[in-house]
Amino acid sequence: MCPPICQLLQYFSGAPVIMQDRDLSEYSPSLSSTSRHLSCDHQLCEWGSNCKNPKDPCPYIFNYDDFENTTSAGFLVEDELHLASVGDHTARKMLQASVVLGCGRKQGGSFFDGAAPDGVMGLGPGDISVPSLLAKAGLIQNCFSLCFDENDSGRILFGDIGHASQQSTPFLPIQGTYVAYFVGVESYCVGNSCLKRSGFKALVDSGSSFTYLPSEVYNELVSEFDKQVNAKRISFQEGLWDYCYNASSQELHNIPAIQLKFPRNQNFVVHNPTYSIPHHQGFTLFCLSLQPTDDSYGIIGQNFMIGYRMVFDIENLKLGWSNSSCQDTSDSADVHLAPPPDDKSPNPLPTNEQQSIPRTPAVAPAIAGRTSSESSAASLFIPFIHLMISLLLLLVKCMFISTL
Repeated sequence: MCPPICQLLQYFSGAPVIMQDRDLSEYSPSLSSTSRHLSCDHQLCEWGSNCKNPKDPCPYIFNYDDFENTTSAGFLVEDELHLASVGDHTARKMLQASVVLGCGRKQGGSFFDGAAPDGVMGLGPGDISVPSLLAKAGLIQNCFSLCFDENDSGRILFGDIGHASQQSTPFLPIQGTYVAYFVGVESYCVGNSCLKRSGFKALVDSGSSFTYLPSEVYNELVSEFDKQVNAKRISFQEGLWDYCYNASSQELHNIPAIQLKFPRNQNFVVHNPTYSIPHHQGFTLFCLSLQPTDDSYGIIGQNFMIGYRMVFDIENLKLGWSNSSCQDTSDSADVHLAPPPDDKSPNPLPTNEQQSIPRTPAVAPAIAGRTSSESSAASLFIPFIHLMISLLLLLVKCMFISTL
């Protein structure tokens, strides 16, 4: 085990595993007393067929086309993740859990050149993502929430099923498999004008800083936005976006809202679809932070999630959302978490002999000094497995991870 350190990771709801550059000084499997290679014959090794020897380290290859063909290849290791259990009615407690790490031997693409210098945290629905492994260990329900506020900070809560009154929409399978967090957008509105074009599929991806729409949808939406916005459109060659405006601070309050409509009258109102840049002489430059894509599906990026508690409920295959300042967890008591089998040691990953893992209903982790033989009511006051985010956009400021 190595001492706790700070990590700079990118949260990827589309990535399957934590990926780190093997040469970074923060983590070396050989220097960690709790690290061990996943062998090619391990049940979690999806690439074992490429191995010459079943006891060789399990290789991995990951491609992320949304970031200029970003790739990572290396081998998988198991190590311990240190997390804090937090709840309004329970004492804070540190927990340990076994997770899978991808130690990169070869990386390429613009993303690893600077966007996430220390690695990527995989939050996808796959078997070796962080929430899936925590759920298999019986620590949480298979769900988590992300929240980003206007100040470029926020939080992630593992095991969070969300607010009872939150809106939700089902995830969609791709070729019969839930490989990522796709949802179906039925229609969309700009201000009070709801456009008639048919809907589209969208990938909800916290790893994308901004939002992308299929070209036809994009053209219709930005055209309507341009008609309604009370500001002068200008050319801004240094920016990423085509629709930029010069406006006074008063005009910024008249930016038309963008709304996505989901099945069963579930509405997602984008709190701020623009990106503002302080300009000069009392004016502000702002751009509609949308980009077109040639793909048939869109990407709902982090900028559309600001001001929401986004709940990725893998267990029930749905996306939930509710307004949030990212500070209040008073409604957390609706989640039921379970204590680990051995409170003194982290839950190991399944061995080859453990080919099926039951989905244990989750209840609250054991809290020192709070257990009682008379009643289990204390276990209903739910702690969360909790990590704070305090860097720009999706970057983790400091994760207390013993070996990461």
